Amino acid sequence: MPPLSPLSSSPVSTSFSPSSSSFSPPLGDMAERRPEGLKGFLSEKGPSKSQVLAVVAVFPIGGLLLILSGVTLTASVIGLAVATPLFILFSPVLVPAAIAIGLAVTGFLTSGAFGVTGLSSLSCFVEDARRLASKASEQLEQARQRMTEAGGQLGKQTKEATQGTQGRT
Repeated sequence: MPPLSPLSSSPVSTSFSPSSSSFSPPLGDMAERRPEGLKGFLSEKGPSKSQVLAVVAVFPIGGLLLILSGVTLTASVIGLAVATPLFILFSPVLVPAAIAIGLAVTGFLTSGAFGVTGLSSLSCFVEDARRLASKASEQLEQARQRMTEAGGQLGKQTKEATQGTQGRT
């Protein structure tokens, strides 16, 4: 039976049995073996020429970008350090000025919104007036026809009444 302590110098069992559901690899072999996922990535003889050229080309660009980000951070901190006292000194002027500018912008936006609302209202009114005008002309034509018919009937009745009165006398 193998010993239970991993510190002992005797070999540890590397067998796997489905009933025990435990696997214990030998401890000494772990440092010598490479994981299976890295075998395709790392070649046996070292990096290829294209990999070396890629690193040589990208390394200066990455360094330059890192330097630029550092310069930007430094400039931002210096700018904030210079601007903070100015903001504190001029805050009695800047705060009312900011409020006035905000109110002016709000006024212009409100004026524009009211203008658009007024134009859309006028557009709806003109459209309704045109629709009513077309209906009014149709109604006027119908009224003319009715008046003509009524006049014709009145003329008939008058003629019949005069003929009836002339016939009695």
